[in-house]
Amino acid sequence: MKRLLDYVLSGVYLLYFFLLLLVFHVLQVLSFRLLGRPAHKRVVDWMNAGIAYGWYLTGSTIRFRQEAPLPTDRPLIFVANHQSMFDISPIIWFLRAHTPTFVSKIELAHGTPAISYNLRKSGAALIDRSNPKQAVVEIARLGKQISDRNESAVIFPEGTRSASGKLKPFATAGVGVLLKKAPKALVVPIVIEHTGWFNPKGVFPLRSFTPMSWTVLAPIDPAGQPAEAVVKLAEDAIRERLGVS
Repeated sequence: MKRLLDYVLSGVYLLYFFLLLLVFHVLQVLSFRLLGRPAHKRVVDWMNAGIAYGWYLTGSTIRFRQEAPLPTDRPLIFVANHQSMFDISPIIWFLRAHTPTFVSKIELAHGTPAISYNLRKSGAALIDRSNPKQAVVEIARLGKQISDRNESAVIFPEGTRSASGKLKPFATAGVGVLLKKAPKALVVPIVIEHTGWFNPKGVFPLRSFTPMSWTVLAPIDPAGQPAEAVVKLAEDAIRERLGVS
């Protein structure tokens, strides 16, 4: 019975999701061309709220917690574990005051209505994982962008998703490049839970009645520390909250 419910509710949500992307693709294009980047950002914020709160159509829930205040007068580098494509929308919506911009694989820059358009127009670092030099240049550009604008970058140092919830070792290189270009940035760990269970393989079926959560931990000041040490602190904090070794 539960499996049947997963299929039915997934179908309802995915129809909603597809229509939402089509509508917001048009709204993004119009807002960006007619009103510029600030208007486009507001449209993207609300699109991601719609994506996230739409999960209630599957009986699932979202919980967002922030354990310490975050400044808006200096750049931030959010470092999160990665379980699913659905990790992203609550970060954009709940942390919208910090204009989170993602490090993403370049393949996502085309092919998905609304989402691909936003990646191209938001200034996301679109990296070719087969071309390390290009990836460094893109991440460095994003680092300078958040430094100049006092905004934030989001990076998943595991590199790929881990739907099982097991944490892969964090790579240091991407965070190191961001810190080099944004030396005043704070590094902020985000703990993401159960999105991998909700979306284990592909997007159909989703697992209904999944409680998903995002917890923003206290920021880490990297001043006087090598990037390796800062990333290790963030990884250890996330591991501790997930209860994994």
